[in-house]
Amino acid sequence: MDAAGKDGAIKHVMSGVNPQGCDVHAFKAPSNEELDHDYLWRAHKCIPSRGKIGIFNRSYYEEVLVVRVHPPFLKAEKLPDDLITKHIWDERYEDINAFERYLTRNGVVIRKFFLHVSKEEQKKRFLERLEDPKKNWKFSMADVQERAFWKDYQEAYEEMIQHTATKHAPWYIIPPTISGLRAWPSLRQSSNRWTNSIFLSPSLTKQRRRNCRPSAIPCFLRRIKE
Repeated sequence: MDAAGKDGAIKHVMSGVNPQGCDVHAFKAPSNEELDHDYLWRAHKCIPSRGKIGIFNRSYYEEVLVVRVHPPFLKAEKLPDDLITKHIWDERYEDINAFERYLTRNGVVIRKFFLHVSKEEQKKRFLERLEDPKKNWKFSMADVQERAFWKDYQEAYEEMIQHTATKHAPWYIIPPTISGLRAWPSLRQSSNRWTNSIFLSPSLTKQRRRNCRPSAIPCFLRRIKE
């Protein structure tokens, strides 16, 4: 999500890793060359080589998020008209799951992280970017405009996670109550970081949210799998 702290989290968590063994790829809007290929093409080129860590700052999951929320982006991908049906998102979930299963079977370990923030927290962070001269460069009107589609994005996030959380490629979610870098030091100190964790789903009902008191939520990540 915009202003969720992706760049800061990557910098903080990977600060103790030899940079020669780690590559970070930030996926922006696709170029003309990328639009001339299938949507997984540019991601597949960036899969890390043996023995290296590859980090995707955003990824092919944008294809079932921003492209879904903004239908004109799908038109720009030059797909045959008969392939753009009401089933296209389910088909993309199947393709992504198959792609990740293929990578896993070839020795690639996949871990997917979703930094979740509330609408109020996101607004606060946007305002901080305006008020702090050192953060002005981070501010973008496009990010503000996307807030108008907040509900659509929340529905897309939820469906995406439900359809692509698998045993071989689980999702890890940092809930709104502990979002941001405050959660990461505990992650680094955890001796069993993939299992000693907690998950607070964005889709929890109000009653279940009330039962999940912030004081009872440790600052770990919970693995979401099929």
